[in-house]
Amino acid sequence: MIIKTAIFQGSSTNVDQRPKLKAPEFAFIGRSNVGKSSLINMLCGRKDLARTSSMPGKTISVNHFLVNGKWYLVDLPGYGFAKASKKAQAALKAMIEDYVSHSEELAMLFILIDSRHELQEVDRNFISAVSEAQVPFTVILTKCDKLSRTALAHNMAEMEKALSEIMPGICILPASSEKREGKEQILGIIEAGLKADNTATNDKTLNI
Repeated sequence: MIIKTAIFQGSSTNVDQRPKLKAPEFAFIGRSNVGKSSLINMLCGRKDLARTSSMPGKTISVNHFLVNGKWYLVDLPGYGFAKASKKAQAALKAMIEDYVSHSEELAMLFILIDSRHELQEVDRNFISAVSEAQVPFTVILTKCDKLSRTALAHNMAEMEKALSEIMPGICILPASSEKREGKEQILGIIEAGLKADNTATNDKTLNI
């Protein structure tokens, strides 16, 4: 797949505010500062499409990017940002649950995890909730360029073992925004989803 155009279509805090044009949505989520925006920029071949920051918690809305005029990349707020106030955490939690539960166009949820660390409890809980809601998802290990091949292979094996306790056969993809690794594999999954019209069931309910 070749991305020719990627245009920011707007931010929203609930599904009713999404862009009027309805199209398949491929959303990215993970703990704060895991590299969501950087990965979206890499996939689209842009440096400044999605806003990036060294400070966690900067994405505080649901951001839609229309790709090739036919489908959306969606940048979701990060979860598990402990430094945010309880009110802010509750608002982000409600926003994420609202989007995942009620977006009828959601075709795939990409859950990003930092490859340098073991599976965190907040990630485990989120993936368990997504699995229970029967939302199609793929796990992407980010920042893989920060590890040696041996260390990456070890961490991936440990991640697969931990995730198998939640649901056997979870797809895990290594990626690096800086090295542009994983791009073809991720776009391949998106392309397959577009051909299959793999939109999630309308009765899904996410509780995180």
